[in-house]
Amino acid sequence: MITYPPRNKVEKKYTWNAESVFKSKKAWDEEIRSILADLESLKKFKGHLSDSPATLLEALESTEQLLKRTSHVLVYASFSYAVDTTDQEAAGMQGKAQTMFGQVAAATAFINPEVLQIGKSKLDEWMRQDPKLALYRHNFDNLFRKQEHVRSGEVEELLGMLTDPLSGVSNTASMLTNADFKFAPAADSQGKKLEVTQSSIHKILHMPDRAARKSGWNNYMDCHVEFKNTLASNLATSIKANVFYMRAHNHESSLAASLFENNVPVEVFHNLINTFKKHLPVWHRYFEIRRKALGQRDIAYYDMWAPLTKKKPSLTFEQAVDMICEGLAPMGADYVEILRNGCLHERWVDSVPNKGKQNGAFSWGAPGTHPFIMMSFTGEVGSMSTLAHELGHSMHSYLTWKNQPLAYSDYSLFVAEVASNFHQAMVRGHLLKTVTDKNFQIALIEEAMSNFFRYFFQMPTLARFELETHQRVEKGESLTADSMLDLMADLFTEGFGPKVKVDRPRVGMVWSTFGHLFSDYYVYQYATGISGAHALSGRILRGEKNAVEDYLGFLKAGASMYPLDVLKKAGVDLTTPKPVEETFAVMESYIDRLEELVS
Repeated sequence: MITYPPRNKVEKKYTWNAESVFKSKKAWDEEIRSILADLESLKKFKGHLSDSPATLLEALESTEQLLKRTSHVLVYASFSYAVDTTDQEAAGMQGKAQTMFGQVAAATAFINPEVLQIGKSKLDEWMRQDPKLALYRHNFDNLFRKQEHVRSGEVEELLGMLTDPLSGVSNTASMLTNADFKFAPAADSQGKKLEVTQSSIHKILHMPDRAARKSGWNNYMDCHVEFKNTLASNLATSIKANVFYMRAHNHESSLAASLFENNVPVEVFHNLINTFKKHLPVWHRYFEIRRKALGQRDIAYYDMWAPLTKKKPSLTFEQAVDMICEGLAPMGADYVEILRNGCLHERWVDSVPNKGKQNGAFSWGAPGTHPFIMMSFTGEVGSMSTLAHELGHSMHSYLTWKNQPLAYSDYSLFVAEVASNFHQAMVRGHLLKTVTDKNFQIALIEEAMSNFFRYFFQMPTLARFELETHQRVEKGESLTADSMLDLMADLFTEGFGPKVKVDRPRVGMVWSTFGHLFSDYYVYQYATGISGAHALSGRILRGEKNAVEDYLGFLKAGASMYPLDVLKKAGVDLTTPKPVEETFAVMESYIDRLEELVS
């Protein structure tokens, strides 16, 4: 049986630089106590923001510094837990950090209602008097845009206090699936056993041995099916919380409420879904090409990652970094050097699979920390691409933090997936031109299609699931494990088309493998993100004038503009279906090339 090392056996250079955030867990604990003690200092501002421009500015700057410290506490706790979910101390730290965050949210909830009471005309006058206060102009404009949905200070304080208890279901689901689930081992066609964990399942699904893929997938999903009622209850509670917040803030729907936060019209969501449904025949063609290339009579969910060549390229972490840097050379020497140094010297990346490590990959940090990455690098082209993806997030964070004040340092999820998919598009564009080995080209296109399968197939399908489940709750209908399972199975059956075998009980529980669903209407942004990414990378790969500068300007803008506006300035308009159509065209070109290579 292939097993993975315990956390304490992972070589330090492949772990995230935790000590750069806090020297020890004791120092982290002391900071929590200090933050909670400092909440008292905010009380002097309550009821006095309208006293003078100086008072308002001092309150805003004090709150920002407190939130910055809070974010460091959250990053340290969450990363400590993510890299080893079996570490009970780390699990306790995450819970403690979330509780603290709820207290901070409640203590600062008075600010927005009081700013609104000052009034826009008076604020405009104050900003003319004080350039430092004028820094917050976009935030003020955004706040007044949201005015009709902001409740009184007392109500907003209560809503802030609900942050901690209502966020608990996400943590419960994570603890269940990442720490408590014990999966039966997979077995290959020779009877060799393979350990199934959250860190290893994707490696098993990438194996050429179909017996290993099938048994690994079945055993992995059977755990989710076994606990379908608990998992469904958790997600249903999260959806009910979303609907509660929607009603508390007087929005017409949970979709409108979620998109309103970033000033994104609901038409952007519906444009995506309609364009996706229109292009389902493209996916059906790909699935059939994949079936023929694999030489199988049928194809199932667990075959979507199966290699189409017997000679799989293998890469070290360092080689992957080199390839990524080469692909991003058009971005300039400074950009590449920052990225390389982060990967190889500053320890941005926690890359080695280990027991208890959380499934998936993500980039996270805060102003004053490195933009850290958690992933499980397995030496395949797909792992290289995942690293490129997360480094896109990290470089977005790095350049935002370097060029924007704290007020605009937290860019939205809507633009986040543009930067990550941009990296992958650039690296693929370079490698498809420079590496002539047929097996590498097939592996690279497989990686591209695997990424498209996730972002341009699974995510839109999950977005349809999310919309329907929310609408049912909004209508007062109940959500049960079986109704959610049937809905998911129906949507995937439609998406896969007539030639893919759908195991309804297991495929119907796929939603439970995506923790993204606990972030309201997050998943659709992967599909809009990959669309924006290909539109922007296409400009650079075609050598369009100012394309690099426009893209760097997008990364540096952070939250200083509305997401759609900052993307328009960079050269892509996501209020129309055009970028989605363009990206389907890119995907079709990969499918054409793949069909030629494997024919």
